[in-house]
Amino acid sequence: MQDQVKHFNCQISGAVATISLNRPERKNPLTFDSYAELRDWFWALRGADDINAVVFAPNGGNFSSGGDVHDIIGPLTEMNMKQLLSFTRMTGDLVKAMTQCGKPIIAAVDGVCAGAGAIIAMASDLRIATPEAKTAFLFNRVGLAGCDMGACAILPRIIGQGRAAELLYLGRSMSAEEGHAWGFFNQVVPATELLQTAQGLANRIAAGPSFANMMTKTMLAQEWSMSIEQAIEAEAQAQAICMQGQDFHRAYHAFVAKEKPVFKGD
Repeated sequence: MQDQVKHFNCQISGAVATISLNRPERKNPLTFDSYAELRDWFWALRGADDINAVVFAPNGGNFSSGGDVHDIIGPLTEMNMKQLLSFTRMTGDLVKAMTQCGKPIIAAVDGVCAGAGAIIAMASDLRIATPEAKTAFLFNRVGLAGCDMGACAILPRIIGQGRAAELLYLGRSMSAEEGHAWGFFNQVVPATELLQTAQGLANRIAAGPSFANMMTKTMLAQEWSMSIEQAIEAEAQAQAICMQGQDFHRAYHAFVAKEKPVFKGD
């Protein structure tokens, strides 16, 4: 997977893939090509048994400025409805691919994190920021609705309905301090420690039971639309499946032997 990408950076170390957008001179905007390639890469990740976690990193001091004004915004103003819907469905498919890839994703946010960049951070499982991170769902400021790429469904579940409404109606920046207090960011660390912290967390996750982590991610996404009764039954079935796995047996035998289990994901 590392050798196949053209429109973003990808490095794999052990069972952790670290990716970033590759236009730091323009604060890493997304293009039609990078949207599509990221979508396809995350879909393919479902079958990548050698990768257990992903870090989405900044580049050049910024995470992403969102859709490129010249390469995306301009052309969109010339498209018809069918073309526009094709584009908005493609961007939504990136979020679907991220939430359904089966691998925990950690967003390491520094500097500008705006528009679609903020959506990518939102769609990740965990988020770590620097004090300089400025996150803005700025669709309203360019004449668009805040309901972009699942924002109206996902953001309120992270920070609450009222706070999400404020960000989506005003398009203002959320500081790292606000994001941490509101539960959007799990940690705020100095910029010099950001990547190390994110990759350290990813390595801890990757060393865990990868099949069980996949199941956790799956249930976190699927249970949004379930009743409590449905969720409890779904979790009963998911946990019974995991109990048939060898990692569960390894953990038991390691505990009895007073050793640390070595998980293999089977």
